[in-house]
Amino acid sequence: MKQMWMFFGYFFFLVCMTANSQTFGIKTNIPYWGTLTPNIGIEVALGKKTTFEVIGGINPFNLSDNKYLKHWLIHTEYRYWTCEKFNGHFFGLHGLAAQYNVGGWDIPFWHLKNLKENRYQGYAYGGGISYGHQWLLNNRWNLELTLGGGYVRFQYEKFPCTKCGSSQGKGDKDYFGPTKGAISIIYILK
Repeated sequence: MKQMWMFFGYFFFLVCMTANSQTFGIKTNIPYWGTLTPNIGIEVALGKKTTFEVIGGINPFNLSDNKYLKHWLIHTEYRYWTCEKFNGHFFGLHGLAAQYNVGGWDIPFWHLKNLKENRYQGYAYGGGISYGHQWLLNNRWNLELTLGGGYVRFQYEKFPCTKCGSSQGKGDKDYFGPTKGAISIIYILK
């Protein structure tokens, strides 16, 4: 785990040091706050039409005695802008890594049906492609909408209920589908 954090730290440092422009933005994904997950990110200009984004979120809270949504997430993305950076349409290539402890949720579709009676904890990693658009609100503020899809590999340990029981074993799950969705507010620094 420590090695992964060191990798992200070194990578982020190198990206910042090689940026061709002083322009960067600080951002937050508004819907993510709806899950009580504080999150913050930075997007750095690499060239005239390219940027690199790193965003992280963490939810250390117990929502109730029987509902868990504890997790942390690091999401990175390389973006190509069709017009100019931080304005208009972009296409992205993203990666993600997460650790989670979830259970007690009644979600009646996909593989999430088992979350009501079980608790899962483990790691997830993956990546995909995305499309988005940023609108200039004024000189310093932007609004962004992003959607993406791809692959995520879940490695988990399953427990019979949200608070009790011993492990029922470990497993892996491959997921193909939506991997990114964001409505972000960005403060641009020049």
